[in-house]
Amino acid sequence: MDEQLIFSVDNVPPGIFLGPVLLAAGIYLVLRWVVRLPGGGTSPVSVTQHALWVGVIGWLASSLQPAGQAGIVPRGGEAALSTPGAILPLLAWPVLGVLAVHALGQYSYPGPRLPRRQATLGVRQVRDFLPRPLAWTALAIVAVSAVQIGWLATLPGYAPLQYEVRPDGAGGFVTAGGDGRIPGIELAAMLGSALALLVAGTWLVLVLISRRRQVEALSLADNNTLRTIAMNRLLRTAATVASGLAAIAGNHAARPEPALGIGSWTNVAGLLNLVVLLAMWWWAPPKLSAVLRPARRGQGATPDTFQPATRLVVSLGPAMALAALAPLVFAVLVPGAGTQPAVFVAVAAGAILAVVAGGETLLARNHGAAGQPAQWPPQPASPAILSTAATAAAALVAVIAVVAGRQSQLGVSASWPAAAVASACVLAFSALPLVLVRRRRGIPGPVEGLDAALRAITVHRVLRTLAAFLAVQAGTLLSFAAPSLLPAWPLDPGPWAGAWQAAPLAGVLLATAGVVIAVVPVRALAGHKAGRRSPAPVA
Repeated sequence: MDEQLIFSVDNVPPGIFLGPVLLAAGIYLVLRWVVRLPGGGTSPVSVTQHALWVGVIGWLASSLQPAGQAGIVPRGGEAALSTPGAILPLLAWPVLGVLAVHALGQYSYPGPRLPRRQATLGVRQVRDFLPRPLAWTALAIVAVSAVQIGWLATLPGYAPLQYEVRPDGAGGFVTAGGDGRIPGIELAAMLGSALALLVAGTWLVLVLISRRRQVEALSLADNNTLRTIAMNRLLRTAATVASGLAAIAGNHAARPEPALGIGSWTNVAGLLNLVVLLAMWWWAPPKLSAVLRPARRGQGATPDTFQPATRLVVSLGPAMALAALAPLVFAVLVPGAGTQPAVFVAVAAGAILAVVAGGETLLARNHGAAGQPAQWPPQPASPAILSTAATAAAALVAVIAVVAGRQSQLGVSASWPAAAVASACVLAFSALPLVLVRRRRGIPGPVEGLDAALRAITVHRVLRTLAAFLAVQAGTLLSFAAPSLLPAWPLDPGPWAGAWQAAPLAGVLLATAGVVIAVVPVRALAGHKAGRRSPAPVA
């Protein structure tokens, strides 16, 4: 009788239970740190930042990329995602992660501190705060995904077939072969379960949002708006996940039978998933009136805020956010690019740096004066951003060294060279905007130090982009290389073999830290003068 590995509680890796608990606790502490002021209370600004962080972390947890080839059986005998034990965790963790992050976001608000608590007499219902157009759109996406999964259940499975040349009966030859797939009913059952869990969990979190206690720093109207903001971010992410499940079903359904010799195929559901992703990115939530009110009244504005050059610099922020989507276009134009996560991250960082460099070029051409002396800020970058960039660089170097050493020890193929080369290319490209900002002509303005402040913003953006890129690159490398770092279970080649089970969690934390760094605002620098010291002229 062949020996079979019997799974029990004794041989289940402990990290499979400890990792999610530690990750949830870490996310909760981060959200508590974001929303709380030094005195323990909240403010409209801190609440707005908290809602943004919940959305960003939830978006990171929603990735279904590892399950993209679910149900496909490779022809070369490689490891396939063809069993429930391999597919279900890849589908369940993104769904549960999204729901858990948004639920933790509601529980992470500080408790009441005033002697009298704010309360309302009416019973709060989900429909009172639900953004109706977005809700109907998300429901339509879920319905289309359910139809796609239902159609998948009717499709047969194919056995993989090695490529071979066969006569076509007309005196010629045709090439047949390709990857196989499991029966559609099997994958549809797993995708349908994930979609049902997503819908049920989303409704429960919506109920939680509607019944959450009032935030004392906000008025009743802003509390209602905050609930709408939370529902907006949850529905956008849930709609993207539902579309991703349909894309997985479409990838399975589009695979032709290997014996037919069809060499090309198109995943229409995958293209629709890209459209949904872009639409959800642009579906912005409402804003709190307490945050908008100072801007409407002109409070806190300085004269240089309304200068054309300053408006151009501020307008680069949305353009940089849009440039972060460049990897999606890159994946469509370059077949097979999705197999290199390091290149994806590098393309996003390179696109953002290109926007910064383009902004400096426009500043010099449209607002620079030939006779205006150029000024350089006494402190171009704050110690905090310099320390962050240095820490992120050290983290990437350490991760590359650890992954390289471990993969060499186990004799598996090295995955770190792509990250090293991509990171070197981005670091080299980052010199372009720094050179442009150093050589740019001076910009006149009614406020002393305007030119120096604009240069400081550009330097900060470049360093912030590099710090975020290096952290995300380190997390991506560690996350995607994690399977190759683990020893063959249940064999244990060393005393520290169990420690490698924490690699995926460490990678997620590093990537999350990189995204957090990327969304740190620099708009406040536009209202600052170059400092108490006079700006130094550029030599």
